[in-house]
Amino acid sequence: MAHGFPIKRCGGWWIHGPLRVVILLALVAAPAAADVVPSDAGPAAPLSTEEAACPDVDACPPSDLQSDVQSDVWVVSTRRLPGICRMPSSADVTVERCGGSGRWERSDVGTLLGDTSRPLLVFVHGNRYEAGVAKSQGVTLARKLAATCPGVAPVRTVIFSWPSSKQGILLNDGRLKYERARADGHYLAWLLGQVEPTRPVAVVGYSFGALITLEAIDDLVEAEREGRGDVQPWIDRPGRTHLVFVAAAVRCDALAPRGPYRDAVACIDRLILVNNTSDNALKFFPWLDHDLRVGALGHVGMPRRWLPESVEQSTTDAATIVGKSHALPLYLASPALSRRIATGALEGLSP
Repeated sequence: MAHGFPIKRCGGWWIHGPLRVVILLALVAAPAAADVVPSDAGPAAPLSTEEAACPDVDACPPSDLQSDVQSDVWVVSTRRLPGICRMPSSADVTVERCGGSGRWERSDVGTLLGDTSRPLLVFVHGNRYEAGVAKSQGVTLARKLAATCPGVAPVRTVIFSWPSSKQGILLNDGRLKYERARADGHYLAWLLGQVEPTRPVAVVGYSFGALITLEAIDDLVEAEREGRGDVQPWIDRPGRTHLVFVAAAVRCDALAPRGPYRDAVACIDRLILVNNTSDNALKFFPWLDHDLRVGALGHVGMPRRWLPESVEQSTTDAATIVGKSHALPLYLASPALSRRIATGALEGLSP
């Protein structure tokens, strides 16, 4: 990892400032709703419970696409695992598959990764997602991508479900999730470290999902340099790696020449940013930690010159479509934005 910026991986996070900061953090912690209506009036109204989005969390949402899309959607959950400070040598994650019966069925990592015939699409959600909402939006994403890019090779979709449910007051919840996102980056690193180097991987990271993703790739670079034999190499891997970050809640200098996640550049072939310069939540990203003095990548963006020419990169500003809201369904409801996400993740992923 580059050392140009202070990065805390463990321990507490503190936020200082007047009382108005507590109010502003309500926006930072606002959940991504599973059924919202686009509006320019402000953030979309959130769902307050998992049951509101998914009455039966064991049932897969009904699909209007071919059953093949939905039957290859999986969940890897860390919701019952403790916070950690480094990538583990093993992790007792919970694995489920959306089965042919229309219900989520228990499985394991070996079965998930055993069939290497399809590229992997990993969806990493943001803060304040209940387990059912994460599943519902992951299935929706899989359908959207399949419908938008019908000519590309089918993928295996993996929903990385981390413990982001609402916890207590907004101020405490915001700093807990910021720290927990880093911990789950270590779990995601372990999972990605089990993937064969030749297998193409695309990651769609929404909000804190971008932070989790970069933390994971940084772990994999560090593990390779340390000579760890329990994970696959990720630097210049032969299988393509595409990253699509939507409203990324990670510092905007993450991939700068001296940025904290600069080493991740050696592991990616494409970086697509779907930003929102009007996002009311990302506007207050610097308040999450008193050491942060920069804006969110999904709010202010980054210069193209920070990446080598070998890395494909593009940035789209969704402000005129999404408005001030911080909610993934608004991006997926837009044909233009869902196409940008789909093509960025899937086109050119397989040989």
